[in-house]
Amino acid sequence: MTNRFGAPGTGLSRREFLTATGATGVSALAGCSTGGSDTPATATNSPARSQADADDLPYTSPPSVVNVDEQGGAVTMKTKQARHAAHPTDTMGGPVEFPRVWAWQADDNDPSVPGPVLRTTEGNAMEVTLDNTNGRRAHTIHFHGVQKTWKNDGVPTTTGIEVPPGEKHTYEIPANVPGTHLYHCHFQTQRHIDMGMYGIYRVDPEGYEPADREYFLTIKDWDSRIPKKWAGETDFSYDTTSRNPDVFTVNGKSAPRTLHPEKGSPLIVEKGDTVRVHLVNGGYMSHPMHIHNHRFQRVEKDGGTIPQAARHEMDVTNIAPAERHTIEFTADADPGIYLMHCHKVNHVMNGSFYPGGMLTGVVYKSVMDTDIFNQLMEYAGYSQ
Repeated sequence: MTNRFGAPGTGLSRREFLTATGATGVSALAGCSTGGSDTPATATNSPARSQADADDLPYTSPPSVVNVDEQGGAVTMKTKQARHAAHPTDTMGGPVEFPRVWAWQADDNDPSVPGPVLRTTEGNAMEVTLDNTNGRRAHTIHFHGVQKTWKNDGVPTTTGIEVPPGEKHTYEIPANVPGTHLYHCHFQTQRHIDMGMYGIYRVDPEGYEPADREYFLTIKDWDSRIPKKWAGETDFSYDTTSRNPDVFTVNGKSAPRTLHPEKGSPLIVEKGDTVRVHLVNGGYMSHPMHIHNHRFQRVEKDGGTIPQAARHEMDVTNIAPAERHTIEFTADADPGIYLMHCHKVNHVMNGSFYPGGMLTGVVYKSVMDTDIFNQLMEYAGYSQ
């Protein structure tokens, strides 16, 4: 699996990124960037840990794309307790950190929040083994969109199947509905999704024609008290009716970390590219996602192809909880850096600081050697 710069998908290789950023400036920082997991470069204002093992937890990494077809149709999803840095530096309202999340770890990859993008092809089937041998609580995996047998639905209340700590269970998931879908834990769903157990499942249709650039983005709203509660750092009675979202993320990160070329999710494009973005809402609130200076069409929704006659140019798509919207546009603007963000403006904040939160950007490769891009990289922590 090749690591790319940009959001999960078809971003730039390291060589392409360093070429684009030039011999000086941000490229000179590449050797100083953080490693695979998103360990914060600074512990400024980090709260004291009240549980003995909290500091021993690994940090999550960005979600990877796992091509299950290339693995013989099988993938193992381990459960992992971890720490999660939505924005680890003190720029632009940071740091923003969750002291404990419940993450998915595909095979031998790093744990991530959201979980890995599981990708397969129409007509194939996946064997998904939920490995909870090192877990502390029961979990399941429920896949949206595809039609499967009753016992593989992943809902313990109606199937009688849950995966307790210390056990494994294999789900048989047919790839019979092409499109972009969602998976998540369905054990105490209201709690486990809010602790990070969600991700994208992609079924490419037969004869799939990829765009020049293709990216996966999962948006989410968080009540930061919940991961703090499960880390023993705060005490309150959990009740979804009193949920108070105060952290907003794209692929688990809050701006400006979202613009980090390795840890974040910038949409890196070249002039004239066709760009396909798979948007998934893993949270509890609707989010109107807007792209600056580009008009797009919504071509898929929840795995259903939108007929050509029903498509139209737009620049905002309002995506409800669990919805999946695939949008396409041409990178035909004056080359620059253009925001993509939720237009509930209070969701584009880190606490009282604006901008932040649920914001990333369309970044043209040709402007990655500019002073303004270097400045954004400093805000995003790429120099750390």
